[in-house]
Amino acid sequence: MKGCIICIGNRFVAEDAAGLLVFDCLQAMQPLPHGIELIEGGLIGLNLLPLLEQGGRVVFVDAVKGFAEAGEVVLLDRQEILDTESQPHFDHGAGLPYVLAVLPQVCDGILPEEIVLLGLEGECTKQTIERAAAMSIAVAAHGLKGLR
Repeated sequence: MKGCIICIGNRFVAEDAAGLLVFDCLQAMQPLPHGIELIEGGLIGLNLLPLLEQGGRVVFVDAVKGFAEAGEVVLLDRQEILDTESQPHFDHGAGLPYVLAVLPQVCDGILPEEIVLLGLEGECTKQTIERAAAMSIAVAAHGLKGLR
């Protein structure tokens, strides 16, 4: 199964830059294992939807808040991501739960077989970024099975 790692966030806001720091780390590790694609998703929001119509496995990497202690990495599956949004909203800050909620309704291609969020909580050290990069490759290649 092919895998895709999509790193999202904002380079100009320190508490939202973790996903893009992982992207930079993964870029430095090139080439990635066969069948794994790396995408800098930045702040593209709903423009992520066409990237999710290729089937396979998708791993989002992003900063999270309120899931763990600072410096820790969390893994959430598709349903857990959707469950994080107790009050759906549709403004600029709707985020990944909204993207995943509308995906089945607008998908013209093949839905991903597995969607995972690899979240980085709070300030991250270089070691945390490197660990998250390695974990994102493992999840993109093999899924959550064996990591939990």
